[in-house]
Amino acid sequence: MDQLWRAKILYDSIYHPDTGEKMFCLGRMSAQMPTNMVITGLLLSCYRSCPGIIFSHWVNQSFNAIVNYTNRSGNDRTTNQQLFYSYCCATGAATTAALGLNMMVKNSHGLAARLVPFVAVAVANAINIPMKLATLSIAQVTLSRIAMAMPDMVLSPVIMNRFTRTAYYRTRPLVQKYSEMPIQTFLAGIGLYFTTPLGCALFPQKSSIEVLKLEPSVQKQLLKWRDPPKVLYYNKGL
Repeated sequence: MDQLWRAKILYDSIYHPDTGEKMFCLGRMSAQMPTNMVITGLLLSCYRSCPGIIFSHWVNQSFNAIVNYTNRSGNDRTTNQQLFYSYCCATGAATTAALGLNMMVKNSHGLAARLVPFVAVAVANAINIPMKLATLSIAQVTLSRIAMAMPDMVLSPVIMNRFTRTAYYRTRPLVQKYSEMPIQTFLAGIGLYFTTPLGCALFPQKSSIEVLKLEPSVQKQLLKWRDPPKVLYYNKGL
């Protein structure tokens, strides 16, 4: 029985629950922690320069697009044009927010600038599809992802900011030049190890919604059925 459950867990982690297709490796749940660890380290280390901000947020939103596409609903009719538009909007929002906030805090406390990547990521995660069912499920996913990112993208800058004020850091040029990204990546990995499963568990994977709360066009289609349901169930997604 244990082997059967282990095989089921392995199968569910590799194949899409709706279509049965094998999912792209970077879009699977198993890739969330290691990939986000590297990306978070990049975001928290490249917040000073304009090229670094653009590149790091482009990498982050590209990974998010891969995850969203890999874990999309099996009945999703979203076109490639719509996916590309959403991807460009999220990337543009994150980059614009990061650049704008950097200009606002450039003369402020050093910690304020280190927290800019988290705010920019939260803004980009808030961009969703304006449908009631999608709004509900995407809002849950958005809150889950922000909850996953908050500890490592807030606590890591605080720890790094304290470290940069120590005599050990200030008296060693090589440490100043090369230590930030490895330390930020390591701290992000520790945070994501705990926050990834906790963030995914904030809301149930399968939820329900009353038909009367859906769009009129969707209700009209459902009322054509011989025995129309009063409640629908949906998969929240990753």
